[in-house]
Amino acid sequence: MLAVYCGLAGGGWAGRVQADPAVKNRTYFEQRGEMIWEVATDQKVIALTFDDGPDPAETGQILDVLRKFNAKCTFFAIGKRLAEYPDIARRVAQEGHELANHTYNHVYFKPPISKKQVAEELVLTENEIVKITGRHSRLFRPPGGMYDETLVEISNTLGLKPVLWSWHQDTRDWNRPGVWNISQKVIRNARSGDIVLFHDHVYGESQTREALTIILPELAKQGYRFVTVSELIGLSETQQAKNRRNLAF
Repeated sequence: MLAVYCGLAGGGWAGRVQADPAVKNRTYFEQRGEMIWEVATDQKVIALTFDDGPDPAETGQILDVLRKFNAKCTFFAIGKRLAEYPDIARRVAQEGHELANHTYNHVYFKPPISKKQVAEELVLTENEIVKITGRHSRLFRPPGGMYDETLVEISNTLGLKPVLWSWHQDTRDWNRPGVWNISQKVIRNARSGDIVLFHDHVYGESQTREALTIILPELAKQGYRFVTVSELIGLSETQQAKNRRNLAF
């Protein structure tokens, strides 16, 4: 990964990232398999995701709730917070959750995006993830959901699939809209293959942990399983079709 980064930062990609008049929107990137918002699957599975941690108080409280309901989730962590709270991040991994990349400094990549800045932010965070888990992550979420073709291409080259979230499953829990509003947003809109956006670090007293105590048992009663984003990708119709083709040979 560091070798790839050096090529990116040194301008080696200048001739490869070209402007294209075609519209590069969600449909374009999803069809190419270069970004994910949600997946198509006939299995009753949902991926709960948490951004901006680890947090010395909130992350642990959320982990306690997840453990109670045997829910496995994905935490998109900020690199500098991983460096500050490695023990909390280590607990995330040890309890079977997925630790993924959310940049080192929570940078909002406003287009036109700097190739060098994207590479630096991702590599620095990957270094922290490797220190904690012993391996690189597979996924990356750009803060604020901001992206362009440059960000998508560089992150994929670094082995990090950009993951956003289902548009009907943005809980806006960072704004503390109320426990009931957060929980009902998720429950009423639940669909197989959803990726739900939460935060395990917010300014002020978080309402996310309490909302989870409502969401998890209710969706479990409806037959949903809670999986990591990587597990969700593996259960997608596209991935299952690839697996069937491979078994045929």
